[in-house]
Amino acid sequence: MAVLPPTCARSGATGSNATTVYTVSTTVNDAGDDTNAIQNRINTAGSAGGGVVRLVAGTYIINGKLRMANNVRLEGAGPATVLKAGPGFLSNRGPSGGYPIVTTNNASNTTITNLTVDQSGDTLAASADTDGRLDEYVVDVRGGSNNVVDGVQVKNPFTYSIVAVATTRFCVKHSTTIASTSGKYDQLDGIHVLDSSFGDVISNTIDQRVGTDGDDGLVAHTINGTTHDINYIGNKVRGGSRGNSMQLAVGNYSIYNLTIAGNEFYGAPYGIRTGYYDDATGAVSGITLTGNYIHDLKAGYAFPDGSHDATHIGDFDGEGPITNVVATNNKACAAGKIYVVPGAGNLNQGNFTQDGTC
Repeated sequence: MAVLPPTCARSGATGSNATTVYTVSTTVNDAGDDTNAIQNRINTAGSAGGGVVRLVAGTYIINGKLRMANNVRLEGAGPATVLKAGPGFLSNRGPSGGYPIVTTNNASNTTITNLTVDQSGDTLAASADTDGRLDEYVVDVRGGSNNVVDGVQVKNPFTYSIVAVATTRFCVKHSTTIASTSGKYDQLDGIHVLDSSFGDVISNTIDQRVGTDGDDGLVAHTINGTTHDINYIGNKVRGGSRGNSMQLAVGNYSIYNLTIAGNEFYGAPYGIRTGYYDDATGAVSGITLTGNYIHDLKAGYAFPDGSHDATHIGDFDGEGPITNVVATNNKACAAGKIYVVPGAGNLNQGNFTQDGTC
């Protein structure tokens, strides 16, 4: 099977089609809070039916929580446009009770693009048990539909970096996440898809092992609904010492119709792995694993004994049915075996594994 091209093909997501530009009047690179200046332009653009809220290069201090509006494009000038959590960032919460820098907050047809988002997890007085830390996320695509995150860099997270939650028709592409703290947090995932459908996660770079706190690189997860029809294509993922390069995190709802193709996974204790939570009974089905390169897996906090596998789909206590999982034409080097539990429609063939130096 040929690896699919890295486009938003599964979702068809296009984001905002607005063209009217709304510039933000504020002073960058100073200590002043820029939240209201940006939010006012987002609100104005949204009230007008959509618009491009354009940010120049420089650092914008965010003490509040930015909320997108329908058909708005939030556009920086590149990585030098930085939305940075300020000293007052922990004093208030987002609409879902957490600490996003920017959330779509049930808006549709939005684009967040061409900028850096810095949650200041290296310097803020957040902690592993900060209330609400896992209720919203650094870049939070929540509800609505047809939302795009393109060319966004996430730095210094103290929660998941980029998340699609309870949404449909979304695309996360050409973005970068870095987990660089050590001994401050747990559950720092890179790009996390939760209870969502018809999405694309393509051509991203995830590095969860600059520090020791990084967890899973890519995640498909269910808690309150199914996660299905997602493409994960052409990503480069160094998983963290606390988790996996990619996890299918199964609750009591099913994960199905995922294409995981043409990715590079390395650095975590496991490559692609199923995980089950709270006596989960959800099914896993229709998973295609093809053309992935999984290499140089390492022991970590999660698996200090050094156990690892390039893929480990199924064979855990209490799991729901696992069917129609097809693993073909994958390569594993210094990464253990490629394993798919026997089951109806499951296929594990044409894969290549080797030990030693890759």
